[in-house]
Amino acid sequence: MTVKIADLMARRVVTTTPHQTVGHVRSMMVRNRIHSVPVVGPKNEPLGIVTTADLSRRVKEGSPVSRIMSREVTVVPAYNDVSAAARIMRKKKIHHVIVTHEKQVIGLISSFDLLKLVEGHRFVDKKTTQSAKKRLKAS
Repeated sequence: MTVKIADLMARRVVTTTPHQTVGHVRSMMVRNRIHSVPVVGPKNEPLGIVTTADLSRRVKEGSPVSRIMSREVTVVPAYNDVSAAARIMRKKKIHHVIVTHEKQVIGLISSFDLLKLVEGHRFVDKKTTQSAKKRLKAS
């Protein structure tokens, strides 16, 4: 069984626009207990992302969020396998990836979402499993 990003992603995504203030986005993040907010355009297309790391920079609360947002938008389609999101996060050393469908934001997947998936599975050492199979065949 393969797990799709759509099965694991957060569907209720809090977004903002580039002209919103840093203070407004900070309060949204605190109120919703989230660590990232996609910045979207008029057609709900991703333009950037603001994370708690971005908010740690010294910038006036009244400044537009476009001043601190990461403009390199990393997106992944909802129908991809979760391993695609994990690979992207590992290679780019990021913790959040925006999930899209037809170029519109529909979700967000984080490293914590992937950890929940790992936590729910039991891992067995492959060598131990192969040895057990050989013993069963020999019997």
